[in-house]
Amino acid sequence: PWSLSVARSRPLGWSPGRPPFPGPKGPGRPRRREGQHELGVQRAGAGQGAAAAVQLLVTLSFLPRVVEAQVTGVLDDCLCDIDSIDNFNTFKIYPKIKKLQERDYFRYYKVNLKRPCPFWAEDGHCSIKDCHVEPCPESKIPVGIKAGSSNKYLKVANNTKELEDCEQASKLGAINSTLSNQSKEAFIDWARYDDSQDHFCELDDERSPAAQYVDLLLNPERYTGYKGSSAWRVWNSIYEENCFKPRSVYRPLNPLAPSRGEDNGESFYTWLEGLCLEKRVFYKLISGLHASINLHLCANYLLKETWGKPSWGPNMKEFKRRFDPVETKGEGPRRLKNLYFLYLIELRALSKVAPYFERSIVDLYTGNVEEDADTKTLLLNIFQDTKSFPMHFDEKSMFAGDKKGAKSLKEEFRLHFKNISRIMDCVGCDKCRLWGKLQTQGLGTALKILFSEKEIQKLPENSPSKGFQLTRQEIVALLNAFGRLSTSIRELQNFKVLLQHSRCHCI
Repeated sequence: PWSLSVARSRPLGWSPGRPPFPGPKGPGRPRRREGQHELGVQRAGAGQGAAAAVQLLVTLSFLPRVVEAQVTGVLDDCLCDIDSIDNFNTFKIYPKIKKLQERDYFRYYKVNLKRPCPFWAEDGHCSIKDCHVEPCPESKIPVGIKAGSSNKYLKVANNTKELEDCEQASKLGAINSTLSNQSKEAFIDWARYDDSQDHFCELDDERSPAAQYVDLLLNPERYTGYKGSSAWRVWNSIYEENCFKPRSVYRPLNPLAPSRGEDNGESFYTWLEGLCLEKRVFYKLISGLHASINLHLCANYLLKETWGKPSWGPNMKEFKRRFDPVETKGEGPRRLKNLYFLYLIELRALSKVAPYFERSIVDLYTGNVEEDADTKTLLLNIFQDTKSFPMHFDEKSMFAGDKKGAKSLKEEFRLHFKNISRIMDCVGCDKCRLWGKLQTQGLGTALKILFSEKEIQKLPENSPSKGFQLTRQEIVALLNAFGRLSTSIRELQNFKVLLQHSRCHCI
């Protein structure tokens, strides 16, 4: 079934003559030839045990090649091949983005984990200890981050004299104002509404008493044990109600659905080809995000706990359960390809938003002048790398029809994604909710960037822009979300190596 599946989904640029994942070389380890396993079975006719042993070796020898053979070639809806992404991420992006995530500006994320689910009555929060999120004590937050507004990264916002002047003006305005409190609230609501028109996410109100700073390095994304009906309900709502699923498709899109039917997975996805580009992209983004989250859970799995000391690491069995083409009926490799597609989308957004951060007015402010300068230099270096990538996704191919239809479709696209960001408040596990909110907000910010090209091109050099603005919350989510994707692709390479090693060890 593996070889048939590869043949059906063979991508452009796939070479049947090149072993997808070559085995170890050396005089004592000749490369396995096609058909060699059948010969071995025939020669082992002396006993059933020998034949079974040979068959086991054959199966093990195929495992690393299965993932490699199917997660390769050119991605659909773009002109980029997976090998190029792997190399670019490994040697250019991953080391730098990992370092950036450790900087104070990007490690502290303000989030409200107590917002009620807007769609159904919650089942109650997860009681598993690994679901818990430890908020950061006020004393640990850098003074420059906790002191100010959501736009605290701007130099003009960091000028103490100007802040004092603004505060004084606010007091005078409060004394002399003739507006009623009701009118003031109306003005605030109008401003929020105008500001939200380009948002793809439901943003947390950072001024809420329930919003707390979280140190992302001390609350890593990993397997918590959160599963069952609560997790299924969240993903089912995302896939079935928000992914533009045609009415003619009855089979659930949700990989967690209890029954997937007898379909082998390949013919089922022919429905995707009938959708317009924008709706195909939407589905791939959600599927890619789901695949990325699953990879994090497989790579940071609770392997054992001795005397209260947990041991975390990669779980091969869990990885194969979620991505092996046989166990997933051909869908695992598709999920991993969608991960690469999502990586391309966010990579493109970073390359497009670079001019916003290249302005001298932008300062990633924490209060530590030297570290802030180093952080911005590192960030600009990453932006230069993203701009050097030669095979970017072309977002201009989206919403390119007649103006009225394109505008309507874009708004539908935005509202569907915004709805998904609201579903994140229905996740029962706090740690899962934290990383779910951050990654959906990061992707939402990337989409906002991709469809704000004209506004970004008109940015003034030395003053804030009214046409395009990013809050600190959006910036932190954007870079950390891309960091998660970069880590996912790196972890995928690690799993391939582990599969290869297990094969060699068994043989």
